[in-house]
Amino acid sequence: MKVLIVYDSRSGNTEKMAHAVYDGVKEEGVEVELKKVDAASVDDLPNVDGIILGSPVYYGLPTAKIKGFIDASVKYHGKLDGKVGGAFASSGGTHSGAETTVIALIEAFLIHGMVVQGTSGRNHYGAASVGAPEDVDIETCKKLGQRVAYLVRKLHG
Repeated sequence: MKVLIVYDSRSGNTEKMAHAVYDGVKEEGVEVELKKVDAASVDDLPNVDGIILGSPVYYGLPTAKIKGFIDASVKYHGKLDGKVGGAFASSGGTHSGAETTVIALIEAFLIHGMVVQGTSGRNHYGAASVGAPEDVDIETCKKLGQRVAYLVRKLHG
């Protein structure tokens, strides 16, 4: 069982979140690989059981690099059914698009036939932070990683 985390980060905030998501997956005993989008390849997607994407918010949406990664994933359309997905985003301010960015990432997973689980706790759709992630945001990121890893174990273990 393996989870791939792909993220973009300009200021370092999303990168900090990515590392916390990574820690959460690791804590659940699932193999995990963390890649900045520039080093990631869509050819990795068929070889993992879970995919977590993270992006800063740009005009209420993921960055062009993350969107490009998603667009290139059409190569595996129909071949990612049943894999587990999760998403996170960092924004520059409140009401500046973190939710819409996370939902945009989730939409791509749903189109691929992937499984996405929300939470009744903090950040229903995925983890989000405003500015530099605070301790509560880091904890939310860890929980996202744990939740995805748990589902991966349940569905693919």
